[in-house]
Amino acid sequence: MSALLSLRSCAQLHARTFATAAPSSSAAASEPLTHFRITLRRSAISLPKNVKGTLEALGIHRRLQTVYHRHCPDIAGKILRVKELVTVQNVPASAVRTKLEQRMDRRASRGYVVAGSKLNAEP
Repeated sequence: MSALLSLRSCAQLHARTFATAAPSSSAAASEPLTHFRITLRRSAISLPKNVKGTLEALGIHRRLQTVYHRHCPDIAGKILRVKELVTVQNVPASAVRTKLEQRMDRRASRGYVVAGSKLNAEP
């Protein structure tokens, strides 16, 4: 009986630490953490179809891809299924970025600045 109780307390402790993981440094202290930031760190090559299906259900298709999901039990369960492959951070809603915003952040600068245009100048 005591072994069963210790297993339950251990499971509750792990669930509690997962849900209350350390917040990212960019998060404001007053803003609640409402989303998971999930990044695929290891490839799913030669893994079973159910693991690949879980990654696809999370919306992750390639290595180092980052997706955002709201905190909910089904997403947390999917993360636990692939915990060896991904890194997870708790972030506030203001830190959630769309695919387009992520792409624009990665884009390199033009390398030059347009100071003026002779096409629009009046003679």
